[in-house]
Amino acid sequence: MNQFAETFRDKNIIVTGHTGFKGSWLAAWLKQCGAHVTGIALDPPSEPAHFNCLLNANLFGNDMVDNRVDIRDAGVIKTIIHDAKPDFLFHMAAQPIVRASYDDPATTYMTNVMGTLHVLEALRGLTTPCAAVMITSDKAYRNHEWEWGYREHDELGGADPYSASKAAAELVIRSQIESFFPADGLVRIAVGRAGNVIGGGDWAASRIVPDCARSWAAGEPAVIRSPHSTRPWQHVLEPLGGYMALAASLAADNAQHGEAFNFGPPQVSDHPVSEVADALMAHLPGFSWEDHSAQQAGVHEAGLLKLNCDKALARLGWHAALTFAETMQFTGDWYRSFYTAPDQIADVTMAQIQRYAALLDARLPPQFGMSQSGVESTD
Repeated sequence: MNQFAETFRDKNIIVTGHTGFKGSWLAAWLKQCGAHVTGIALDPPSEPAHFNCLLNANLFGNDMVDNRVDIRDAGVIKTIIHDAKPDFLFHMAAQPIVRASYDDPATTYMTNVMGTLHVLEALRGLTTPCAAVMITSDKAYRNHEWEWGYREHDELGGADPYSASKAAAELVIRSQIESFFPADGLVRIAVGRAGNVIGGGDWAASRIVPDCARSWAAGEPAVIRSPHSTRPWQHVLEPLGGYMALAASLAADNAQHGEAFNFGPPQVSDHPVSEVADALMAHLPGFSWEDHSAQQAGVHEAGLLKLNCDKALARLGWHAALTFAETMQFTGDWYRSFYTAPDQIADVTMAQIQRYAALLDARLPPQFGMSQSGVESTD
């Protein structure tokens, strides 16, 4: 059985932040599952933009309602959510850049904290069942830069405005659930945490892969400011599959209501930034980079942050499917395709979703033999 396709086919699904990097990939995957998506977001945060690539190719057809509104507008958010009567909701709208949070902390807090509250307040008034996954970040944890992974019950906190805003959003979510969303109610809510997501279609500023892709396209060496910082790299489709598995579980019963889940790669995917840049050389012919660590700006950025994802495996049957080499191949191939054959990039996105789904199905642990990908394998 194809769990994701059966779960989401013909369902009404709200994705906040659908014009962003992760949101556009999620909307595309849900499209392959046969869902009807209602998006809530500002205009795409960059140009080019992955969402515009998909929209210009008419990927969504009549299966998406594209609302360009601010998540901070409580009244509009409530109207859209109530009119859509969603079976599922994925809340991803956010100010997602650490460095931008230093430049404008007020907007970061208002978007990430109050925006989350506005979605929760709108969910309170629903009169039909809805499974809602609230996506925060691995940076919601108070990071001690331990060698071991954080578990879902570990302390929350943040040294920078972005991280603190995500921790604060989690406190709001917890309070709202305990105050207004009983386990036997119509609306079930859970939290997904992930971080260091890479993949094609990300053009955000101050991120390693987009910076490398832009530099390669311009024929210039990429400037790397923190080559020795280590991250657990994962392709964007990995945590999205986790969010979808969590939503499916919420819809089935209330066992995960009020719970938080980590979605991250295995420890073997922990690599310094320099190795990410080196790996891109195999997929972006002529790419090079320069070490500018001596010119690093005086702002705090975590050097090491890992997640323990045992809970997602045990309760949801979720696991990361791609190796580090495959993650970099998916990512590098997407950017190379974009710059060499931009009119075909929507097809590349959908082909990568299908390829990932096939790998996910083939690599499920034996105790979780059912397909969870939502896309029929062609292998």
